[in-house]
Amino acid sequence: MIDTAADSPDVQLALEHFTTLYPKLIDLSLDRMVRLLSDLGDPHLRLPPVIHVAGTNGKGSTIAAMRSVLESGGYKAHVYTSPHLVRFAERIRLVGSLVDEGFLAELLRHVEEANAGRPITFFEVTTAVAFLAFSRIPADTVLLETGMGGTFDATNVIARPLVTVITSISMDHMQYLGDTIAKIAQEKANIMKPGVACISVAQHPDAAAVIAATAERVGAMLKVQDRDWRIQADERGGLIFSGAHETWRTPEPNLLGRHQHQNVGAALAALEQSGFSIPPFAIRGGMRAIEWPARAQRLKTGPLVAALSWACELWLDGGHNEGGGRVLAALIDEYWKDQQLHIIAGMLTTKAAEDFLVHLVSRAASLTAVPVVGHAAAYAPDDLATAAGRAGFRDAGTADSLAQALERIKAIAVGRYRVLICGSLYLAGEVLKENS
Repeated sequence: MIDTAADSPDVQLALEHFTTLYPKLIDLSLDRMVRLLSDLGDPHLRLPPVIHVAGTNGKGSTIAAMRSVLESGGYKAHVYTSPHLVRFAERIRLVGSLVDEGFLAELLRHVEEANAGRPITFFEVTTAVAFLAFSRIPADTVLLETGMGGTFDATNVIARPLVTVITSISMDHMQYLGDTIAKIAQEKANIMKPGVACISVAQHPDAAAVIAATAERVGAMLKVQDRDWRIQADERGGLIFSGAHETWRTPEPNLLGRHQHQNVGAALAALEQSGFSIPPFAIRGGMRAIEWPARAQRLKTGPLVAALSWACELWLDGGHNEGGGRVLAALIDEYWKDQQLHIIAGMLTTKAAEDFLVHLVSRAASLTAVPVVGHAAAYAPDDLATAAGRAGFRDAGTADSLAQALERIKAIAVGRYRVLICGSLYLAGEVLKENS
């Protein structure tokens, strides 16, 4: 099931209609997307300069950092990301604001007429809608996130982006992208374009080799972390970015975790290559103002928070794959060793649950599995608890709801403690709705 939540009934109905047109046969090509865009007048050819971002983890954080710095510097940026957490409009941001749902309904009608009932994927539709919106409203740049791949991703119709970025690559979406790091890296690397700079973070050796070979074959100008640019801690506090032409000092970004330094570094490297003039005050202000929910986010108010004792903390993270598990483990080790940790998890069966959970076993006192409401592909709590047991959790229980999970934790926790809800961005959206 695809979450089509919207405030506007017209938007809701249009999105639900498009979910019925999903192709019955897998078609590994961009033919549907190219045809639809042609029938719409090729809006993707009339966009502001595009920064195109692919990767397994860190895409959204990297885009959020770029947006914040650009806006702090007075630039206007359009943004396309997925999935949304609460409302569909989160996917499309026009010069700083979420797309208006009246305008969104108009664009969806236009796309529906152009598509004329032909098979189309939900992501192809939403990408076409974003391109239409971006082509109609002036801006200085478009920050464009791929869906899950690169080669045949609906966003990969941009022939001449300003810069491309490849964030951290790990095992995810293996049924579509391949069952090795190298195969997945190839899919991501295929967003590179001739003569266009490509920023890559430090990668697994297998991914790095594929990215380097692809850059050479395509004729892209590859800029690799720790060779062509660096991001490191400043002994005076904050971070230092060192690139080909710029050295920028920044405060700690408003994103928790050392792994976010890499994402911020990729964002700054991309902005350096983009040619935008970024004054130091925009770097400082942008780092402090980054907003990216459900990434090591502490929930401080709301009914779920109120269900815990005043001395306890509730945290939310959308991590759901092996790389996300490693990142969470490092974050726990750095920031959360002072209190007992209890985990609430819900996951989709398309994810390798044990590969994610094994990184959390030694760091948590318990795991409570919950359903991801409204998603047929979600693990039943009993099945996820069984997977957690196989991963090594000694206390792996179940609950029918978030509220029930919190009650279970209150009954077994000792002293002050933290609760981390993780395993799915769809679960994260459910948490934000329930806690708002």
